[in-house]
Amino acid sequence: MKFSFKVWLILSSILLILAGCSLLQSSEKNRIPVQVLDVVDGDTIKVEVDGKSETVRFLLVDTPESVHPNKPVQPFSKEASKHTEEMLSGSDVELELGIGERDKYGRLLAYVYADGESVQKSLLEKGLARVAYVFEPNTKYVDDYEKIQKQAQQEGIGIWSLEDYSQEDGYISEETSKEADDPIEEAADSKCTIKGNINSSGEKIYHVESGRYYKITKPEEWFCTEQEAIDAGFRKSQQ
Repeated sequence: MKFSFKVWLILSSILLILAGCSLLQSSEKNRIPVQVLDVVDGDTIKVEVDGKSETVRFLLVDTPESVHPNKPVQPFSKEASKHTEEMLSGSDVELELGIGERDKYGRLLAYVYADGESVQKSLLEKGLARVAYVFEPNTKYVDDYEKIQKQAQQEGIGIWSLEDYSQEDGYISEETSKEADDPIEEAADSKCTIKGNINSSGEKIYHVESGRYYKITKPEEWFCTEQEAIDAGFRKSQQ
């Protein structure tokens, strides 16, 4: 028994030392407590963790844009921001970090909790977010999120109350649709009809004429062939 206790004590000490090596090491519940500094929009916040300011992007969800420099304020964006702010205000906020921790912009990727309640789930329940940016290995809760989203879709609440508003590569508002119909946006060469669009998370998606969202997609680049789009770093829209 004495030997076993010594082994346990040594192992415990090693674990405590390793835990102190990372400022972002999770707690026993795999969550770390943080202080919220600012709510940027519905799915992005600024927090203080271990004395350092960090921007946090919510994993697996996307809310409409309210602060994008190149896009108008989108329907339900203010509601999403307000909901996130109300949930986090005065609450004990914790993060469950994603695998890899950061995206290409240096933001922490995390599941966010307010007094133990998932902020992501709440946004989906209210119809203020869609399930999006589902990439391995950060898919831990995607099945649960999709079930919640399906219920919100059936109820037709929030973003789901607007027909064809939520799409694969983001949200298409009335203003965006009008811009897409502007003759100025037509391809200079009629043979180059493939539309390249970059969504709010920097993901490059191209749309062909037979695609579901082709007509209402505002092109940021035109391509003559699909291979040309692929070579430029774009992937084909799934719809």
